[in-house]
Amino acid sequence: MNKPLIILTGPTAAGKTDISIKLAKRIGGEIISADSMQVYKRMNIGTAKITPEEMQGVKHHLIDVLEPTEPFNVAVFKELASKAADEIYDRGNIPIIVGGTGFYIQALLYDINFSEEESDGYREALEKEAEVYGSAKLFEKLRAVDPASCDVIHPNNVKKVIRALEFYHYNGYPISKHNETERAKESVFDSKYYVLTMDRAKLYDRIERRVDIMIDNGLVDEVRSLITEGLDDSYISMQGIGYKEIYEYLKGTSTLDEAVYNIKQNTRHFAKRQMTWFRREKDVIFINKDEYSNDDEIVDYISKDFNDL
Repeated sequence: MNKPLIILTGPTAAGKTDISIKLAKRIGGEIISADSMQVYKRMNIGTAKITPEEMQGVKHHLIDVLEPTEPFNVAVFKELASKAADEIYDRGNIPIIVGGTGFYIQALLYDINFSEEESDGYREALEKEAEVYGSAKLFEKLRAVDPASCDVIHPNNVKKVIRALEFYHYNGYPISKHNETERAKESVFDSKYYVLTMDRAKLYDRIERRVDIMIDNGLVDEVRSLITEGLDDSYISMQGIGYKEIYEYLKGTSTLDEAVYNIKQNTRHFAKRQMTWFRREKDVIFINKDEYSNDDEIVDYISKDFNDL
């Protein structure tokens, strides 16, 4: 019998946090964050990071564990999340993976191994190409060899585009094909994989209101403080949605209104790509929040369903 694991995910702003807290308190769980940005210290407003008060005594892992200068990727996530899960089991509790980074979840669920390719200068050549010719040209290069990946990677996410091109370069087949193969694996856990959904118009309204709240709560000052520390858009942490747009504003290449508009648009696009990813995963249980009166009903459903394992 594999060890039990709950995954609670969905697009950004779907309301995962509140449900995860109630669920953890109900079943004796601890939460492992599968968020690529909440791992960073001092990046609170733009990540909609949960506060200690909001945790309500529920232990959280992989939040505020790295400096914004440190790289964070799927291999690092898997290492840290696996260690956290082992500690949770040792305490007799159940790990609940909460967050919207589908590739991170997949890596833990199916115990995907990652190896660094031997450097032959290819990554550096791609980075230079992006710098000289722009991200659009690099994205078209990816489309020529791996069109499926272009459905889930944003054209401006140079880091992920380069990673996909690197994979094809070193392995001779697309990373999207690799991901399909990994999805076909059996989970190493006795797991339940829940994805929250809702009406798209409602979700987009929640996204827009969340961005407005971030601005009101001081996102500009947060980014300005990070810049004062010496951070710029060469760091992975500063490539996160919300941070890169405000960085452009503070550099003087956009107005604040333009930056806010871009944050909202990029977040909507990100939510769409998240759902594209989750629909491709197997054994996923979709929970339409519009069909429930409140979060407690969703927690009741998940608790009963999980206990029936």
